[in-house]
Amino acid sequence: MSRAAFTRAMGSMPCFRSLMYTYVHAFLEQVLVSVACNDAHSLKQRLARWLLMMRDPGDDDTLRITQDLLAEMLGVQRPTITNAARELERASFIAPGRRQVTILDRQGLTKASCECYQLVRARLSFHLPKTYPEN
Repeated sequence: MSRAAFTRAMGSMPCFRSLMYTYVHAFLEQVLVSVACNDAHSLKQRLARWLLMMRDPGDDDTLRITQDLLAEMLGVQRPTITNAARELERASFIAPGRRQVTILDRQGLTKASCECYQLVRARLSFHLPKTYPEN
């Protein structure tokens, strides 16, 4: 969508404008929680949260992602991600593969994550209930 078309839609379609404002609000809440989470929780908890959040909008438990990207997203070195992923793998929550991670036990991964995952999910389901229904 071009910028001009987006601007016209925002001006002429109140429902679209409302949805965009709601999405921006939900996104900002998610960012704020993520910033606090990065300071307060272990890498294993943050990795579990991040994998769950990547999984939520889709239908596939296999996430096409590299450890390099995970390291970049979580602000750590790749070997550190490897160690955290091994902990989740030993608990049988995930199965890493080449350029992918498969979630084997969503419930276990949820327990391994910090409370920030449930908080963000609750806020997203409040703002965007059709996209993020309650578990």
